[in-house]
Amino acid sequence: MPIRTLSFTVIVFLFLVPATNVFAQEKEDTLIIKSAETDTTGKSVLALDTVVTKKHNPKVATFRSAVLPGWGQAYNKKYWKIPIVYGALGTAAGVFIYNIKTYKLLRQAVVYRSDKDTANDVLVAPEFASLSTESIRFYRNAYRQNIDYSVLAFLVIWGLNVVDATVDGHLKAFDVSPNITLKIRPGFNYSTSSAGLSLVFSFKD
Repeated sequence: MPIRTLSFTVIVFLFLVPATNVFAQEKEDTLIIKSAETDTTGKSVLALDTVVTKKHNPKVATFRSAVLPGWGQAYNKKYWKIPIVYGALGTAAGVFIYNIKTYKLLRQAVVYRSDKDTANDVLVAPEFASLSTESIRFYRNAYRQNIDYSVLAFLVIWGLNVVDATVDGHLKAFDVSPNITLKIRPGFNYSTSSAGLSLVFSFKD
């Protein structure tokens, strides 16, 4: 076949290929044809083979922390915060148990001191035996308030656990990569003959 005829045939073949941008790659004796045709969603067919990463959802972190303390921190991959959360909640729970136990002893001591049977006075807990009846009543009321405070502290710590998980969940999407930089540069305004500083943000591709 003459050279001109061969060239014309190649040109005709290139124009007769469908207008869907065909890329041919020859490997050994195999001809691999990949289409860059876009689908109905506007995405390249070649891009469909890429792995799609799941987006971090702050609402999931909030819900999990509300259900189980520390679960949201685990979702945010802040595992070091989980012992802190449970340490704070455990402390509040321990204070609550101590307050309610002491309150029950004081309440029973008031009952023993208030009845007319003096034989029951020996049943008062040893740590309160030396106190007067009025003092026992005062401490009973104080520990009753402490029970409420310890419950409130437990709920507040639980709420802070939810807030912490929510904030961390939102900050997960915040770009802190080195592609974003902030520089302070000195400047001089010749029109006013005054010096100053400027903040320059840089965004790199």
